[in-house]
Amino acid sequence: MEPKKNPKANVGRNSSLYFAIGLALMLFLTNFAINFKTYDKANVDIGMVSMEEELEEEIPLTQQLQTPPPPPPPPAAPEVIEIVEDEVEVEETVIESTESNQEQKIVKVEAVKVAPAIEEDVEVPFAVIENVPVFPGCEGGDNAAKRDCMSKKIQEFVNKKFNTDLAGELGLSGRQRINVIFKIDKTGTVTGIRARAPHPGLEKEAARVIGLLPKMQPGKQRGKAVTVPYSLPIVFQVQD
Repeated sequence: MEPKKNPKANVGRNSSLYFAIGLALMLFLTNFAINFKTYDKANVDIGMVSMEEELEEEIPLTQQLQTPPPPPPPPAAPEVIEIVEDEVEVEETVIESTESNQEQKIVKVEAVKVAPAIEEDVEVPFAVIENVPVFPGCEGGDNAAKRDCMSKKIQEFVNKKFNTDLAGELGLSGRQRINVIFKIDKTGTVTGIRARAPHPGLEKEAARVIGLLPKMQPGKQRGKAVTVPYSLPIVFQVQD
């Protein structure tokens, strides 16, 4: 028995091919639909410049201030000229020329005597002087020996002459200290005696005793006699 239908007219024969073509077509349409973009034509700026329209700039109106002219200067006061009568006679001073001429005689000038220079009273401390003052009885020995001898002799002289009972009579007690400063001048004489003590009576007694010191040989610096200041502390204990 022969089939009634033509085998070429069978639709299901190429179904797989049609399915693949349809699937590819759908994927293409889906991709196109996803990537499809639209733009608003009203908001698109194409970048064209219109040269026909000109901008009109408004210039603000300014008013220039006019300063008033300065006031005219006041009129000058008329000058008053006083005429003074010339009653006082002015004596003219004649200045004589000091220049000499050939007719003038030359006056001989006598030799002018120069006054001797006044030597300054130089003071050199006792500790640094080259040649110390020499106390009577201290002529022997070198400079250091003379210095020690002088200090010893002055101390012995003060201890012998000073009235230590005076402090008790003045109402003082305990240890007393008197600082005495004096000078041995260029002639070896004691001058410029100053004393400081707890009581004026002790100061007066110390000045009296130092004034009794004998005349000494003056101290010398570079071979010349100079004034030498000397300080002496007097310390004693008042017996109760």
